[in-house]
Amino acid sequence: MNDDVRNIVLGLAASGISAAAGWFVRTLLWRRQLRRKQAFFGLPSGSECLLVVNQDPGASGWGVARHDAFALLELSALIKECGAHTDIVVHDAARQGIGVRTEFCVGGPVSNRRTEAHLRSLLPGVEVNSANGGPDEGAITVGGETYRVDKGTAEYVLLARLTGPGGSRPVFLASGQRSVTNQAAIRYLARNHAGLARRHGIDGTFCLLLKVVNSDAYGPDMVELVADVTEAATAG
Repeated sequence: MNDDVRNIVLGLAASGISAAAGWFVRTLLWRRQLRRKQAFFGLPSGSECLLVVNQDPGASGWGVARHDAFALLELSALIKECGAHTDIVVHDAARQGIGVRTEFCVGGPVSNRRTEAHLRSLLPGVEVNSANGGPDEGAITVGGETYRVDKGTAEYVLLARLTGPGGSRPVFLASGQRSVTNQAAIRYLARNHAGLARRHGIDGTFCLLLKVVNSDAYGPDMVELVADVTEAATAG
């Protein structure tokens, strides 16, 4: 074997080793990220979770608002990435204690009775005005501040990761003033779960107040973090 052939063989071998090492490292990083994601969401491979569907209060009969349906689709994709399975339940038919399975609960207390129960039990420092009509309709009060709806311009949603006493699996709550804010909260959760886990802990509890800006133009994509209201929201 002359020097040129030897150099070619050695170069190919080195490239193969480098590619294999790179693939191995990427696989390890991907698996580590997946394990952290599964731990944060309480969704180990093969597990089941509860997806609680709200009801569009403006629909005749039973129905889900368009943006709420999109939020459920985004959650389904996230759950599938974790290798878990979904049990979809209508809000007034959910009969499960907190912590039995991971739960994703979408919608405010007017459209979702399960949310109403979670606010009462886990976030007693939050008040949501359920009056029909008037400037305070849907207003969220927490920490002494009231956040009112300005439809299409400024709307608010609570995004929370909660655990009950003795429960091992978390409840994720997206309780917004309009269905577009529910979708915005779920999208924020999906995009920022790694940062939320670093900030609050892989099994931490938090309640964030988010503001959806100019949804008439930007839909659920323009979201601002207003405040971490965990302390005020969980205070009885």
